[in-house]
Amino acid sequence: MRRKFPLLNSLKMKFLNYIFAPFSIFTGSKSFADNPILGSKYLNKNGLHCLRMRLADWKSNLYRKTLKSKIPNKYIDDYERNGYIEIKNYLSQPAFNNICDEILNHKWHRLDMNQGGVVTRRVLLDSNYLEKKELLYLKTVIESANLKNLIRYVAGTGGEPIFSLQAVFAGFFRKNNDPQASYHSDTFHSTAKAWLFLEDINEKDGPFSYINGSHKLSKQRLDWEQKMSSEASNHPIRYHARGSFRANDSDLLQLNLNQKTTFSVKANTLVIANTMGFHRRTPSHKQNLRVEIYASLRKNPFSLFPGIDILSIPPINSRIGSCYWFAIKKSSQWLGTKQPWKESGFGFIKEHIKRMKQPASIVRGR
Repeated sequence: MRRKFPLLNSLKMKFLNYIFAPFSIFTGSKSFADNPILGSKYLNKNGLHCLRMRLADWKSNLYRKTLKSKIPNKYIDDYERNGYIEIKNYLSQPAFNNICDEILNHKWHRLDMNQGGVVTRRVLLDSNYLEKKELLYLKTVIESANLKNLIRYVAGTGGEPIFSLQAVFAGFFRKNNDPQASYHSDTFHSTAKAWLFLEDINEKDGPFSYINGSHKLSKQRLDWEQKMSSEASNHPIRYHARGSFRANDSDLLQLNLNQKTTFSVKANTLVIANTMGFHRRTPSHKQNLRVEIYASLRKNPFSLFPGIDILSIPPINSRIGSCYWFAIKKSSQWLGTKQPWKESGFGFIKEHIKRMKQPASIVRGR
């Protein structure tokens, strides 16, 4: 059994931070609290953070130009205006029904994460596994070149999106301080998250909400970012200090961002959003559960070759989910960092969580 030495791991992390901090400027590193260079008040007052944002924004826009011929003009216009793409009735009804049956009536290896009383469950997907289990409708979706290009366009980078099944359990625990309930930006550069909702989502179900146009680097946004970055390293909100800036109503007013979209949508709706823009999971005051196909794409925004991705290389490209989880576990072991995701066994995606009372409305299948 491996012995744990928290103090030693902490000292090791601090040492590595100081050694590698200067090299992290041209990576996707975002934490102000953990990096003495990125968190430097002096450097950020003099424009380091905003320089990284401008350069990353320029590179992502440059990459999007290479994809424009593969994306319908309507979706390009929607993204440029709002920062997201929404497609209703994404799949044909027979294909959608078959996918729901495959997902809801099959057992999976599951991971759970509890954030402020809201539990997110993920199943990392491998196309190789789906083929072996003859889950071919789901395999077709996660291998769709059109879907991947839409995600790449929003993310402003190439590479392979990481696909998962996702179930969100809200309102089942007393604790109610979900960090995702505040409007926030995930990081300083373009990154994409996508959801294909398997069930109708109404306003009381904690739907995804996005501040329209908040993906744009306006002068007001850059001024605000410079102010935030100069104070971020010691910010009392841990997520903010680690580079996921929170924006309250006053901030949004200052940024002249006054229009939001809350995605109370019908099943079979696809949403792809640039989560550099401000977004949140709307607070839910009742017990509810939703299931979706989820994808994310975040790469080093300064990569000289954004279209090259190790995940695209056979046989890794058919085992992306497994490789991703292996990398997370190993990096956590080597660096001594805490892993928020916990393995929760083999079972149905909607199966209730231990210590959580299962309401009668949540049953296996549809």
